[in-house]
Amino acid sequence: MIVTALLVLHGVIVLSFTLRILMRDDLSPPARLAWFIALMLLPFFGSAVYFLFGEVDLGHRARKRHREIFALIRTRAARFISQHGSVEALIDRDYQPAFAYAASINGFYPVAGNRAELLADSSAYLDRLVADIDAAETHVHVLSYIWLEDYTGRAVGRALMRAARRGVTCRAIADGLGARLMIKGPLWDEMREAGVELAIAFPFSNVLHTMATSRIDLRNHRKITVIDGRITYCGSQNTADPEFRIKARYAPWVDIMLRFTGPVVDQNQLLFASDWMQATGKVLDGVELLGEAHDDGFAAQVIGDGPTERHGATPQLFSSLLGCAREEVVLTTPYFVPDTTVLEALLAAALRGVRVVLIFPRRNDSWIVAAASHSYYHRLLDAGCEIFEFCDGLLHAKTLTIDGRVSLIGSSNLDLRSFDLNYENNILLQDPEITKAIHARQQSYLPESRQVTLEDALRWPHWRRIWNNMVATIGPIL
Repeated sequence: MIVTALLVLHGVIVLSFTLRILMRDDLSPPARLAWFIALMLLPFFGSAVYFLFGEVDLGHRARKRHREIFALIRTRAARFISQHGSVEALIDRDYQPAFAYAASINGFYPVAGNRAELLADSSAYLDRLVADIDAAETHVHVLSYIWLEDYTGRAVGRALMRAARRGVTCRAIADGLGARLMIKGPLWDEMREAGVELAIAFPFSNVLHTMATSRIDLRNHRKITVIDGRITYCGSQNTADPEFRIKARYAPWVDIMLRFTGPVVDQNQLLFASDWMQATGKVLDGVELLGEAHDDGFAAQVIGDGPTERHGATPQLFSSLLGCAREEVVLTTPYFVPDTTVLEALLAAALRGVRVVLIFPRRNDSWIVAAASHSYYHRLLDAGCEIFEFCDGLLHAKTLTIDGRVSLIGSSNLDLRSFDLNYENNILLQDPEITKAIHARQQSYLPESRQVTLEDALRWPHWRRIWNNMVATIGPIL
């Protein structure tokens, strides 16, 4: 009797979730299939997983709040957002479609007059960042996904405290999951007591409500710093040491950071403002948008994506960029689980004669990502892509260079989490000089990497190929 009742209950639950999945227009056929497999093969557990993690939706109130925030930003900063003619005026014809698509995500169009400096390593980045904070005169804004109370975390926190004590307005946002240890530690309290204004993105203060209305793993993965409205940093490094003590066995984390000046700073400022208002409910007043341009600067634009933007924005952006490539594409990412849009764009680029170089870490801190990534190797290699696996630590840099002229750098990985779940920030730019510097950094990874050939992939044992493909099949729900 009990068994029969459980079977009936399971059938009702599965039918309910199946109808819900079929009603959703935002799911791809592979994602639907993956959820159907989970529901059928994992009685009750699969339904519980869908209830907790199946809906990529912050809810009606969050979407409404997001629209209100960006409506306010567009009203107050129209000249930094809507410049419809700037794509044709500033960007070479070959790459105009990708820059135009990027502008459609947030409304941030290319702005001229920017400069960038590629920092040598994590130590150089920290030294430069702390020096800039110590020299700040009006305000410092920092947003970090992971913020550890290690040497780097304390150095940035103490720099913010010094700035706040001398009258500089300092605001910091940390993600409720990625920075959870620091938020509970003494440094967070010390920063507050010193006058730093603090906010938590997606806190765990009401987990049951979050579980019932959204997903607990929707995170703010952005890494944004803006100083005096004149300097901004963009790249892959969190506020943490390269030794990354919470996952020390994979260390060092190998990151890349750029220091920007010019009008693109204002766009990053506006993106930070949107996150501040989302996290606190308060309008960020009193921040001047300077728009200072260098006479010999390059064109660049900020791209902010997240679950409150339209579905598929980031994979469509990567696809647009890959479609514009004429000679060479070099891509680095720690987490490679592409959707069909990105995978087919990579294959198409290689098949039409573009050199496609992909650099991933050899040892990944996620066994799920590692297995799913390997499932794509055969097709990529067969199409002519070159795959290298970096062996000297976890390559965490997220970079894309195209034809030695265009670069994309920021926080977005090439995986479904970055595509669908996380708030991400990137900067897209056109400039031969800075692209050359980023490309040289990409090439510096190759001597520390092992090339994977098609013959290597074909020699993998059957059990490994079955495992990789099985994980990739359910990848859309992981």
